[in-house]
Amino acid sequence: QVQLVESGGGSVQAGGSLRLSCAASGSSASFSGLCMAWFRQVPGKEREALGVIYIGTAETKYSDSVKGRFTISQDNAKNTLYLQMNSLNAEDTAMYYCAADSVKWWLLPEYKYWGQGTQVTVSS
Repeated sequence: QVQLVESGGGSVQAGGSLRLSCAASGSSASFSGLCMAWFRQVPGKEREALGVIYIGTAETKYSDSVKGRFTISQDNAKNTLYLQMNSLNAEDTAMYYCAADSVKWWLLPEYKYWGQGTQVTVSS
C-alpha cells in the first residue's frame, strides 16, 4: 500500500499562486519507483489530468491546459510531490488529487493509489 496525503489547498485571488504538496508513505513501493501525477475534478465533470512525474528520472509531462503555469517537482528526502500553480484563474477552482503507481500511467486516470484531495478555490 501507498498512502498519499495532499495539503496546501485554499482560497486565492485570480492571478495568485499556490503550492500543493503530496506526501507519500507506505511499503508497497519505494518512492523512486513511483510514477506520480496530479489531477483535478469539478463536480459533474470528469477527472482531469494536470501533470505527471516519474520519480526515478524526474521526467515530466503536462496537459496543455496547464503547461507553462503549473510545475511539478519532487523532494526525494521527504517522499513528497509538489504542484506549483501560478497565474491561477477561476477555471482552476477544483478538488486537486495526487495519484501514484509503480506503473507509468502518465496522464491516464488509472493510478492505483489516490489521495483524499485538497480544495483549491480561485476568486475573480
